[in-house]
Formats: sequence, structure tokens, C-alpha cells
Amino acid sequence: MSNSDAERSLAACSSSESPIVGGGSTGGTVEGVAETTEIVSISNDGEAEEWIHLHFTWSGKSFEIDIAGSDRVFDLKATLYSLTNVPPERQKILGLVKGKLPPEEGTIHDLKLVPGKKFTLIGTPEGGEIKDPSQLVYLPDVLNDFDVDFSADPKAAEAYARDQRNRRKIKEHTDQLTVNIISPLREGKRLLVLDIDYTILDTKPLTSGSLPPQECARPGLHEFLEAVYPYYDICIWSQTSWIWLETKLVELGMLGGSHHYQISFVLDKTSMFTVFSNRDGKQHKHSVKALQIIWNHFPQFGAGNTVHVDDLGRNFALNPNQGLKIRAFKDAHTPQAQADRELPKVSRYLVHIANTHADFSHLNHKDWKTELKKIP
Repeated sequence: MSNSDAERSLAACSSSESPIVGGGSTGGTVEGVAETTEIVSISNDGEAEEWIHLHFTWSGKSFEIDIAGSDRVFDLKATLYSLTNVPPERQKILGLVKGKLPPEEGTIHDLKLVPGKKFTLIGTPEGGEIKDPSQLVYLPDVLNDFDVDFSADPKAAEAYARDQRNRRKIKEHTDQLTVNIISPLREGKRLLVLDIDYTILDTKPLTSGSLPPQECARPGLHEFLEAVYPYYDICIWSQTSWIWLETKLVELGMLGGSHHYQISFVLDKTSMFTVFSNRDGKQHKHSVKALQIIWNHFPQFGAGNTVHVDDLGRNFALNPNQGLKIRAFKDAHTPQAQADRELPKVSRYLVHIANTHADFSHLNHKDWKTELKKIP
């Protein structure tokens, strides 16, 4: 992939955060004027939602965007980035509101924009360099240690599920997603959604090349997958890009290997979207894996037969009851890491609930290790 192609691909990831109605090409001018022309209300899934139609110019070109009242300032900046290639950290938006622009978690509705409102965007566009995905703004950061336990706060989880923006993002990402089936889904099987980075492998030495791929894998990886495969179809969902993800899976022998399991399908970071969570009275931005996107494509799966295994509880934000948090696997080169026995425990638990529960809806995987001790 060329440098320019890679950058366009990354810009497209950001543009998925907000709907874009129309646009033009970008250039090198760093200043433009935008105008709010109308505020309309449309129906989405039977519910009316406020949409704000904007026209703006940049580098002598004209663009049109629609942004929802429930969207965040984050979404506005992401949309401007997708159209102008001016990254959010370089954007200066002047005249949109009095004083300083609210933080990224602020809603567009709260800006109280009126028809005819104009603002100026100032910023230098990004170059054509390729960057490590973990260094890019507005892409999920698999090294970010911020985490939230949504299973401990049912009210917060319910508010997330009802949030108009989150529901719309699920619909948008469902519509955008094309799932490529690697191995046919089997009738009557449950679904295991499995994270990669720091869940089943130590990502850092793999990407740096300091350890061979097989030595980066969590001990018992293939045995774990072989143990659960008779009961579960397996989906891999990673916060990295597809090109990196495919390489990881092949190097680990999970695709094209001789093991007694198959990966059904794979999702990457483009199927995730950004949400805002509260912890200690502060709002934090992070990406989320919404299982409803999968369930919309494959209605045979749902809350009653899906388990999501991940090292980050924040990824369970929209489906806390389906989340099983596993201890992060790091420092693969150390004796302590090589003595890790987390995956055999998880496989025993998953096989147990598959044999004893027809419906997973009322299970709480938060205490999976406690429940494991009760298994004879």
C-alpha cells in the first residue's frame, strides 16, 4: 500500500464516526469558513433525532456534512479531519461558540447552534507519512490502561444501551460492515468473541520483532481454541487494522494452521466506535465492541448464546453481561508469563456453561473464576 493510500484508509476510519453527505477534494490552504444552514429532525429506527446541516469551505473547496445533535465535539472534529486531512490536534475552530470550544465529550446539541452560524477552521493538513497504528489519533489504543467495569454499575450500563448516539452508531456500523466468512457457521453453536492484543498474545514483542510469533502467544492458546470449538463458533475481534490482524493470525498459526479448530470470521477496529465513559467524576474517551453489530448480521446469535473474552472491561460497555474479563498477558519472555494458566481455566469455564446453561442471558461472567472453583 502506498503512503497516500494508507493515509486515505486511516482517514476513512475517522469519517465513519459521523455521516458525510457530500464533499470535495482537499488542498493545502489552512483556513476556511463554515456555515450552519439548517437544523432538521429525521427519524432513525422510529425515533426522531436532531440533525444539523453544515456547509463549509476549505482550500477553496465546498463541502456539506450532516451531524447529529447527539454527536460529540469529537465527532465534529473527526468529520473535519476526514474531509480536510487536518488532524484534530491541529484544528482550531474559531467563532463556533463564544469562548473556548467545549471538550470532546460535549454534545453538538449543547452548542446551541443557530441557522446561519459561521465558524473558521484553521489547521495544517497531515502529510503522507505512515505511522504505527498505536501512534495515530482517533484510533483505538491497545496500550491504554484506562478501564471501566460496567458490570458493577447496572444503571450506567443501561444508560449506555439507551443512548441515542450509541444506538445510531450501532446501526451505522452494521450497515457499513461486510463480514467475510472464513469457516462456515455451524447450526446450534454458541458464539465466542475473542480479543487478541494482551488477551491471547503479548503484542509488544510481536510488533517489535523482539520475539518469534509463537513465543508471543499466551501459553495453551491452541489447546484453548480446540477445547471450546466443539461448542462455539469463534470470532476474532481486534482493535488493530485488518492488515496487521491478518498477519498476526497467520504468524500465530490460527489461520491456515493444522490445529483442530477454525476461525469463523474476523472483525477489526473499523467495526468499533468511540464512546465516553465516566470514572472518578471525569469523562474518558475510548472505543467499544458492540456485539449488537454482530447479532444484526447473524440473528442466530444474541445475548443468550454469546460470550466476549477480552482483557479490557471497557470493551464490554454496551454488553456488560456478555463480557468475560481475562487478566492481561504481558512480558511473554519472563518465566512468570510462561507459567500463565489463564486460558485453560477460561476454556474449562466456557465448556461448563455450554453444557449446563441453555441460555447465557442471566449469567454474570464477572465472577467466572469463583464459579470455576465450584465445578466438580
